[in-house]
Amino acid sequence: MTSQVTAYGRPNPTFIEKLTLVGRGTPMGELLRRYWHPVGLVSDATDTPRQIQVLGEDLILFRDGSGRAGLLYPRCIHRGASLYYGRVEEDGIRCCYHGWKFTVDGRCVEQPCEPNNGAATCRLVRQPHYPVKELYGLIFAYLGPPDKQPILPRYDVLENVGPGEFIEADDNSIGSGGPVIVPCNWLQHFENVMDPFHVPILHSSFSGNQFTAKMALMPRVSFEYTERGTRSLQLRDVEGGVHRRITEAVLPAIRAVANPRADKDGPCSLLGWVLPIDDTSFRIYSAGRVTEAGALGKIRSHFNGRPWHDLTQAEHQKMPGDYEAQVSQGAITLHSEEHLNSTDRGISMLRKVYRQQLDAIAAGKDPMGVSFDPDKELVHLDAGTAVEILER
Repeated sequence: MTSQVTAYGRPNPTFIEKLTLVGRGTPMGELLRRYWHPVGLVSDATDTPRQIQVLGEDLILFRDGSGRAGLLYPRCIHRGASLYYGRVEEDGIRCCYHGWKFTVDGRCVEQPCEPNNGAATCRLVRQPHYPVKELYGLIFAYLGPPDKQPILPRYDVLENVGPGEFIEADDNSIGSGGPVIVPCNWLQHFENVMDPFHVPILHSSFSGNQFTAKMALMPRVSFEYTERGTRSLQLRDVEGGVHRRITEAVLPAIRAVANPRADKDGPCSLLGWVLPIDDTSFRIYSAGRVTEAGALGKIRSHFNGRPWHDLTQAEHQKMPGDYEAQVSQGAITLHSEEHLNSTDRGISMLRKVYRQQLDAIAAGKDPMGVSFDPDKELVHLDAGTAVEILER
């Protein structure tokens, strides 16, 4: 967009639909459906049906009496009553309207109003469902084509559990800088992972230093493509050496970011899965190595020692964080009004990776990072921090 003397006559703004919209049949929606996504904590699946929304789809999450989690389309295939009002039993969930019962994989096993309890007709129908698996304290679901279902990957940073450590899951959107449900498009948040230059400005000089002192230093940054997505290498000169920090954006939308508040260096110990709820809201499910229960919640954003939700509106305006910077861009940011510069190279690279994967699945290929080989389920990440001591 060329410079204007005044704001009058500006072109109508637009956003990049193919990279932002996540509904069924959209380019990005179909790409994201080729991966596993966390849809809840393990504890969220109970004998009380739970309404959730994932990638614009309304679904029902539950756990039957045998301990198996299920994720079903909410409208009963008989007459459309919602399974939210269903009753969970030993081997499935029963619709409140006429009693049809479905297993966690959607098989109809009882039709009480039909002859012989539906013995001849149950096999003719099936409630739409999605497969689920449990890992790291989270429930993952695959919403894509059944014949393209990949293995559920494991990540080395969550497998190498040391003495006294355990894996803790969190559903409070750590890294969002705000509430659990963030009212803006998922991409304008996830791109922030590839924007290390905002840290010494937004999180340091502007709103007061929220991280360790070294994070307030302006870094020297290089960006690279990886077989998983993109990464940034950040170098900061510290006393006696150079602080190296690697941050990764891993497809489909995984944050591999070392804790910026931790004084101790080492591999990244926390992953965050950015889950698009719909086109204009998202949340983050996290899993990390901890030594005490509730440790993940302690690393949420604080401003002058106070948590985000305790600030007044005036304080939010005076001390903005990631939430304010990203949500204020609008429900879906207007890409036509951007002016990307040299320090935005990581953003451009991440968008390029997504475009390449959209082209790949359009050509009938598999996107990056998916595997169908159980022997290759472990993914190695580079994210973390370290100090290189300079020789005197």
